[in-house]
Amino acid sequence: MLVNVSYNNKQISQKIDAEVGKPFPLSTRIKMRGIGSSKLIITETSVQISNLLLLDNNRNQCNIEMRPNGIIVGFRSLLESYALVIPYYRLVLYKGKSEEYSIYRDNYFIKIEARSKDKATHTFMNKVLAAKAEATPTRLEDL
Repeated sequence: MLVNVSYNNKQISQKIDAEVGKPFPLSTRIKMRGIGSSKLIITETSVQISNLLLLDNNRNQCNIEMRPNGIIVGFRSLLESYALVIPYYRLVLYKGKSEEYSIYRDNYFIKIEARSKDKATHTFMNKVLAAKAEATPTRLEDL
């Protein structure tokens, strides 16, 4: 779900919370050693996101926030903030070329730069993959 989160809209906030859960409390954030990524450079996107990013001439960058049931990929275009909300069961995350991670949800995707010296990016992506594995049911009875 790609949404404009520039304004405080309760319906959009409720949709996001229903999709990926409410934000982690402070104590959990400290135990997890942070739930957000650093600035990530966008290298390629799907058509819908690309159309938004083409509106300005700034460097295309995003960040990722972890939630209990998914992630939120946030980026800006002009003066607007957008969020790609991805629950874990729809998240496809893999390391493509040697210096790139690909994040997919249905027909949306974002590819981000991850050079070998960017240890924080690799560590965060491993944390996301571990959270996805923990949240994904392994048996039919768990559904």
